[in-house]
Amino acid sequence: MRLVIVDRDGVINEDSADYIRSVDEMRFIDGSLEGLGLLTQAGFSVAVATNQSGIARGYFDVDTLNRMHGALCARAAAVGARIDAVAFCPHGPADRCACRKPSPGLLITLARRFSVGLETTPFIGDSLRDLEAGRAAGAIPILVRTGNGVATANALSASLKAVRIYKDLRAAAAAIISAQ
Repeated sequence: MRLVIVDRDGVINEDSADYIRSVDEMRFIDGSLEGLGLLTQAGFSVAVATNQSGIARGYFDVDTLNRMHGALCARAAAVGARIDAVAFCPHGPADRCACRKPSPGLLITLARRFSVGLETTPFIGDSLRDLEAGRAAGAIPILVRTGNGVATANALSASLKAVRIYKDLRAAAAAIISAQ
């Protein structure tokens, strides 16, 4: 089994400083769903790992989040993509849980669910916490320049300078596929 893990906000859909609070607020980044489709059609399983502290902050509840993820899966399916799992952290930054990125808990949970080793699993994100979670989990961190990606790329520490960087999810997916 080949798995690719993808962050949600800033990679698949536009991010918001005010949080994405409903299905109506979800705006998909150009090419992101098609990138998921490329991965699906190449035989990869696709999972999403996302921090959702809006739950802890009381901005939305788990049922609303599930509707958002249902809409994401439906939109992905409409372009030939499949999202096989979504793992989310509902905690706030002060909760100090093991699942909130940059901690590796979400990635480890997904690796166990799919019975794969993370050392060969790409994790595509747009923020430093995504890269740090990927590195901490032993996955292959990949940065996209959508969302917070440009600012993240400009601020990378020396230890993360070797991270592969792509324009967007579609470009990252194409590179992953061509490297297999």
